[in-house]
Amino acid sequence: MKFARVVFIGAGIWGVTVLTPLYWLFDITGRRYQAPADYPHFFFGFVSVAMAWQIAFLIIGSNPVRFRALMIPAILEKLGFVSTLAVLYAQSRISAADAQAAIPDLMLCVLFVVALAETLRDVPERRTE
Repeated sequence: MKFARVVFIGAGIWGVTVLTPLYWLFDITGRRYQAPADYPHFFFGFVSVAMAWQIAFLIIGSNPVRFRALMIPAILEKLGFVSTLAVLYAQSRISAADAQAAIPDLMLCVLFVVALAETLRDVPERRTE
């Protein structure tokens, strides 16, 4: 259970650290792509939803066995981003450099799967008497 705790708390802290500056640095993405000012509801909506997941990771990390069921959507959240970038890269819609943004989420996805498997061992057996 300690592994799962470290993975999810680490993922939450890392995510908050990486995402928070986007609230003030949104013009950076406008240098290579259409400026987020043209679609602020999507940009800030994405950042807000992603930030909510970082809080969920911290909650999961607080008691991995209790919040084990939330690990499944957490894995899907990571897979969603990774698969999106993989498809966009396969369609030549993004560069290899942009596709590399999936690497941290892919690594976290693998760690989340391992953490889920680890917590399954920590589940007390139910007695059916």
